Amino acid sequence: MTTVLKSNTSPSQPAKSKPANDRGDVTRMQALVYAGTGQIKLQDCPKPSVTAPGDAIVRVTQTTICGTDLHILKGDVPTATEGRILGHEGVGVVDSVGAAVTSFKPGDHVLISCVSACGTCSFCRKQMYSHCTTGGWILGNSIDGTQAEYVRTPHADMSLYHIPKGANEEALVMLSDILPTGFECGVLNGKVQPGCSVAIVGAGPVGLAALLTAQFYSPGQIIMIDLDENRLAIARKFGATDTVNSADGKAVEAVMKLTDGAGVDTAIEAVGIPATFELCEKLVAAGGTIANVGVHGKPVSLHLESLWDRNIAITTRLVDTATIPMLFKTVAAKKIDPTLLITHHFTLAEGEKAYETFGNAAKTKALKVIITT
Repeated sequence: MTTVLKSNTSPSQPAKSKPANDRGDVTRMQALVYAGTGQIKLQDCPKPSVTAPGDAIVRVTQTTICGTDLHILKGDVPTATEGRILGHEGVGVVDSVGAAVTSFKPGDHVLISCVSACGTCSFCRKQMYSHCTTGGWILGNSIDGTQAEYVRTPHADMSLYHIPKGANEEALVMLSDILPTGFECGVLNGKVQPGCSVAIVGAGPVGLAALLTAQFYSPGQIIMIDLDENRLAIARKFGATDTVNSADGKAVEAVMKLTDGAGVDTAIEAVGIPATFELCEKLVAAGGTIANVGVHGKPVSLHLESLWDRNIAITTRLVDTATIPMLFKTVAAKKIDPTLLITHHFTLAEGEKAYETFGNAAKTKALKVIITT
């Protein structure tokens, strides 16, 4: 699908910004703000400050745009209201910390988790950080996010990660959200196992992250399904055993042919629209699992008349980011290369153009964009 976003500057004349210190006012900053349905705007905003003992203020050095940000712009996430600074991914340098923060100090280079976790509530004790009673996915949603020069990170001790010296910080931006999302919500929830068959519907960044991390478990077959031939070509380079272009409406027939009529053991929905979820319902084999990853803003039909006797499981999940430490190690060991997902680079001053590029991926061939502040 192509999403056309309205910006407030011409792409050929990006807005100008300088770091707050260069502008001489350390109480202000530049940020990308949700300005109404379909609109993103670069604005001058107050620099955040510590408001709770567990807070850290991070000077963001690199951030990115997520498909969830596009869902916000479409009005699919009512908790994100007009005027919100968007973004929930990034790396940066700690600027200041609250009195209760013990693991981080000013000057530390950190990865910002897309999920904030207190670590002590009943959900956090079960590693369901996304449901933290005082956190969860709040950055760029119910509180201001990372597409700015500075961000306030609640529960810093549980929600930031130290970046080792010499690490590729641009690559680590991918660990804030999409890699743990694809892994936790798609691969783990989908019960991917050695030798099994997997279909991933949606070859966007999260679908490709699921493809990369599914290979930890050596499935026998990974079928990537999408409308975009460019993304399908990328999926083949990333390790997909088969690809199916669903533009002709014959994806089910193609997958059944590839699986000798059985369907797939795991169907991962990585788009977030009714048609792709219903496609997964048709692809899953008896005894299989449908793992929903996409953000759904509209009702989806559940065809129990076809599924009631199929012994299938349907899983849903918001990423908990509990696997970030493990993914750190896999990246350090060069088992996966997150930079493969990065296609475009912008400055924060070019943020509106970055949204236009990311939102028109079919035309621009964008996967993940890096925004340097």
